[in-house]
Amino acid sequence: MFLYNVTIIIEDAAAEEWLQYMNEFHIPEVMATGKFVSNRLLKIIDSPNEGTTYCSQYVVENLADYEDYQQNHAAKLQADVQQKFENRFVSFRSLMEFIV
Repeated sequence: MFLYNVTIIIEDAAAEEWLQYMNEFHIPEVMATGKFVSNRLLKIIDSPNEGTTYCSQYVVENLADYEDYQQNHAAKLQADVQQKFENRFVSFRSLMEFIV
């Protein structure tokens, strides 16, 4: 199993709007792709960055499902967030493998 992690640092002034958008639209759309088995949204408490930092995490059973998500769904979903919150956030993504 693998964990797809998206870390987002968003301007404090847009944090509440972003959180609502994630909960009502983005996360349900990601999960509706059928590629992930679970998800969680975390807020980083001790971030050294300006703004509010969140981690949106999605569990995927195998690399084939992750790669299918990246090839067929990710670009559109990321573009939607980019358009709605343009110039108000930065993000980076990582894929991790569960060991234990």
